[in-house]
Amino acid sequence: MLHAKISERIQPGVVYTTFHFPESGANVIRTDSSDWATNCPEYKMTAVQVLPVEQPSQWQKDYSHFNTQQLELLNMRDVATTTSGK
Repeated sequence: MLHAKISERIQPGVVYTTFHFPESGANVIRTDSSDWATNCPEYKMTAVQVLPVEQPSQWQKDYSHFNTQQLELLNMRDVATTTSGK
């Protein structure tokens, strides 16, 4: 779930967000198009529909759970490394 900020600085019909933070889910909505030379996904032109919501999507809930598990595993690894003296 992203929070929208309505501004006159952005032209009507334009939506902007960064795609650097996986928890935003922005990369999920990209198209299957990619650059012909690098095969990088097309992040900058994707049609979207903006709607008000009251809770995160199922994808966001699942990602949050996955992310929490990954952080717990990293913590376990760090503790094991610290206690073993490596």
